[in-house]
Formats: sequence, C-alpha cells, structure tokens
Amino acid sequence: MKIFTNLFNEFRLSNKFLFIISLSLLISFLIISCEEFMPSAPSSDEVLNEPIEGLTPAQLAAHLQGDGEFGKIFSKADGLGPIFVNTSCENCHIADGKGHPFIQLQRFGKMNPDGTFDPLLEYGGRQLQQRSLSGYPPEVIPVEATGKTTLMPPSVTGLGLLAAVPDATILSLTDPDDINGDGISGAQNYISPPDYFEPVPGFHIENNGKYIGRFGRKAGAITLLQQVTQAYLNDIGITTDFLPDDLFNPVVGPGTGDEVTDPELSASIVKSVEFYIRTLKQPPRRNENDADILAGKLIFDQINCSGCHIPTLVTGTSEIEALNQKEFYPYTDLLLHDMGSELDDYYTEGTATTSEWRTTPLWGLGLASNSQGERTFFLHDGRAESIEVAISFHGGEASQSRNEFNNLSESDRAKLLKFLESL
Repeated sequence: MKIFTNLFNEFRLSNKFLFIISLSLLISFLIISCEEFMPSAPSSDEVLNEPIEGLTPAQLAAHLQGDGEFGKIFSKADGLGPIFVNTSCENCHIADGKGHPFIQLQRFGKMNPDGTFDPLLEYGGRQLQQRSLSGYPPEVIPVEATGKTTLMPPSVTGLGLLAAVPDATILSLTDPDDINGDGISGAQNYISPPDYFEPVPGFHIENNGKYIGRFGRKAGAITLLQQVTQAYLNDIGITTDFLPDDLFNPVVGPGTGDEVTDPELSASIVKSVEFYIRTLKQPPRRNENDADILAGKLIFDQINCSGCHIPTLVTGTSEIEALNQKEFYPYTDLLLHDMGSELDDYYTEGTATTSEWRTTPLWGLGLASNSQGERTFFLHDGRAESIEVAISFHGGEASQSRNEFNNLSESDRAKLLKFLESL
C-alpha cells in the first residue's frame, strides 16, 4: 500500500511540475506575442502633446495640471450649455493636433451695403451652437446670414512660442504696398480687446484702441487667454470670471440658460489651461537632413512659398525661460493675406476682408493624420484631402507660387511635398 501511495505522490508531483513548466511556457509565449503584435509607444518626434523642453519642476507641475483641465469633459451638472459645440477642449483638439471635419465650428454674419460686417448677434452670431441640452433648442443659421464659414479645429501645440513673438516683429513683416514686387503684401488684423485684456508694455502695440490679433483662422484673438476664454464660452457654453454671462438661444430669449451658478469656471482654471497650451512643445521635425527634403526646402524658397510661410521667428522676453528669446520654425508670418475668390466665404472678423486668412503655420503638417483618423484634411474647412489639393486653392497673393508649383517637374514636386511632410 505504501508503494502505491509513493507512486501516486510522485505522479502528482510530476504532473504539478509539468503544469508549472507548461504555464511558464504559455506566459512566455503570451509575452512574446504581445511584444510582437502590440504597437509600441510612439517616439517623441511623432507626437504633439508633450511639454516644451526646459520647464522648471514647478512649471511642469502647472503644465500637467492644465493638461487635466484641458481634458475635462463637461456635463449638465458642470454647467455645460445650454447650447454648445462640444463637451471638452480635448474633444476638438485630439492629442493637441488638428481637428477632423466631423468636429467643426460654423460662424456667420451679414455684409452690409456700406461694407461693414454685421455679426448678427441678435440671431446668436458669430458662432453657431448646433448642440444643446435635452429639451432646449439648438441654434440654426438664420436666413439673414450672407457670410458663412466652417472652421476645422487647429493644432494647439507650439502656440506659446507664437504668443511670445512681439507685435513689432509681426509689423516688420508687413509689405502693404508690395514694395518688393513679389505680389505678397500681408496685413495685420486689428482687434478691439476684451475688457480683461492687459497689454504688455513694449510687447503689444496699440492702434486707435485696437491691438494685433494672431490666433484663429482670421487672427481674431490677440492673446492665448482670449482664445481659451472664448472657446470655453462659445464652444462648450462654460462661463468664466472673464466672460460670466451664459449663452442662450435667441429664439427662447435670455435667462433660459443652465441651472448652474455663473461663472462656472474660475480665472485660475482658465489660466491653468492657458499655461498648458502655452508650454506645449513645437511640432517636431523628422528626417530634416534627408537629401530630398533639403532639396525640397530649396524649391519651397525658390517658388516663394516662404513669402508668407516664413520659416523662422524669434520670441521676445518671457518670464518662462523655455520661451525666452528663442528661435523657432513655425512657417508663418502671422499676417492676413488675400487668398482669392476660391477661399472667399463672405465672412470676416476684425479688419480682415472676407477673402483674407491668417497664414497657417506649416509645422506639424506631416503629423496631421495622427489626429485625423489616418487621413488628412487641410485648409480652414478641411476641404483638401492632400497637400497638393490645398495648394490648388491658393489664389490671390499666392497665385504665383501656385502656378510655379504646377509647373514643377514630377521629381521636384515630389521633393517639395516630402519637405512639407517633414515639418
């Protein structure tokens, strides 16, 4: 009997040993399989949502705090609406990159016979809020509107560097009389400042009570704080210490907003999000020393794309050392340019004409598909699904460069496109 018991125990132990060996092999197989089939984390030169280098520990902590607020999803209990476009900053600016045509803003207004532009505030203009809380009517664009534009959310990365460029630099890039004869003039958009605007002496330059706009497709915002504050109200329906009055649909009248006490966000939270955006890194370059890319850069200059998309800017004095007197490469002059009838949507802001658009920074162009579902959508409304198509819409001041692009050899055109995709 003892012999049988010993044999049974040996059998049980050997089976347990075999089970452990089998389990170990299975775990090893699964680990190897995961390493083989699971995607690795993207490298730093493939992502946009990282802080700029050189932040102090305290600044990095403030950046991360703002990141959390940027991603906050608002609900009815938080004061969402009653009319809105989206429920969070991040839902429009996915991974801090360019938006998708499914996530767009619509703005409207009416051109008066005397040439002035009426934003139709009595109809809820300038911006349409096409979504609303349950039981509350969303807005519709009124029949009175003659100008309508669709705006795709831009990338927010690198905006702190653009915010740190002095007004004097922007003014130095204008050529209103086209003295150099290249067909490109460029104009600044003068904007009436909001009540909470605090001009920085020696940085902001006043002109008859107005200041230079630099943010937004029409350069309609002077500062990042203004851009963030307006986005909270007009995009999410969230009031702040800066803009404390709730949105409402003019059809049902004022006093019909949400039930949350206004303002719904403190100034400190708004400034936290501003700081987060301000301290995002500039979009990374890739393969910039490649021979074809270097050749493409020369072609970019030769056909004068750089007449508007100026490669290099320099920041002024900043209390954030990472932004202080830094040279960077956004490929924009931050000016308005007449882009011709093909991009004229009869809508405007500030002193811009209806066919004028601020030069879009080209940095991050090659990473656009990362936040657009592995497809690309260019221009202010996403109508162009490739860089070539976007160039084809460049009329007005860009007509000469467009014509020269069309006349390039197939090889040179490929090199130019490769350069643009490296930005």
